[in-house]
Amino acid sequence: MVREATTTGIAPYRGYETWFRITGDLNSSMTPLVVVHGGPGFTHDYVLSLSELAATGRPIVHYDQVGCGRSTRLPQKGGEFWTVQLFLDELDNLLRHLGVAEDYHLLGQSWGGMLGAEHALRQPRGLRSLILSNALASEQLLLDEAHRLRRELPGDLPEVFDRHEAAGTINDPEYLEATQAFYDRHICRVLPYPDEVQASFDAVAEDSTVYGAMIGPNEMFCTGTLREWSVVGQLGTITVPTLVLSGRYDEATPATQQAFVDEIPDVRWTIFEESSHMPFVEEPEAYFSVLSDFLARHDPPTA
Repeated sequence: MVREATTTGIAPYRGYETWFRITGDLNSSMTPLVVVHGGPGFTHDYVLSLSELAATGRPIVHYDQVGCGRSTRLPQKGGEFWTVQLFLDELDNLLRHLGVAEDYHLLGQSWGGMLGAEHALRQPRGLRSLILSNALASEQLLLDEAHRLRRELPGDLPEVFDRHEAAGTINDPEYLEATQAFYDRHICRVLPYPDEVQASFDAVAEDSTVYGAMIGPNEMFCTGTLREWSVVGQLGTITVPTLVLSGRYDEATPATQQAFVDEIPDVRWTIFEESSHMPFVEEPEAYFSVLSDFLARHDPPTA
């Protein structure tokens, strides 16, 4: 279920605009949950089911990162503009704008989890807990695992990937159909995609500036600025309680997430057995139960 926004607004950022949406009341006694969407270059829409957590009285903040959705689009910007630091600074700016920088939980999904890990490495004072949902600790690990997973696809699909990538014909309909088959198995197994999920896919198809610059053609063929990204070996400096969430069929396999569990001092891990990359869509009841319990345990004590 997607709850209606209580309010929406704009946070000015470096001459651009970050659009945000709040479900619930930021003046609630419960610590807000700030949701960082994936991509890079997707929109907040596909994680909107997290707004259901507002039913408990907890305010939920969604936003579109600059370059996508309702925030400022910058199709003229090249790869040198789209850096991890750009989005970390945007997140910090949004937290200050909303007045929650001294008290918040942070959930990052996929690329949002990459940002979430980087954010937590800096030990922000107001961060109460970190949720890394379907995230990855290294882009190379994700690529290695994605190539392993696609070799397990049925029929001639593995050969289709190899042949078109070697030939440079990655816009061929046959290649695009094979990519969709991978997504239907390892990104979202609810078919057809729910409206909010399809909305994010449609948005990146309409404007792929950020995704193309930072990832490239697709999840399995990274040619962008994130190609060498990794936080492996750095995660021991994350001091907040951390929850790692993933799906059994996730493209972000256990191998891509193991460093979170090995290195973060206070961490727990839940794998949803019937899900891939979007357990909040695929197994929402189980996902929200685990998440709600974790957040409640790590709210600051009330006076």
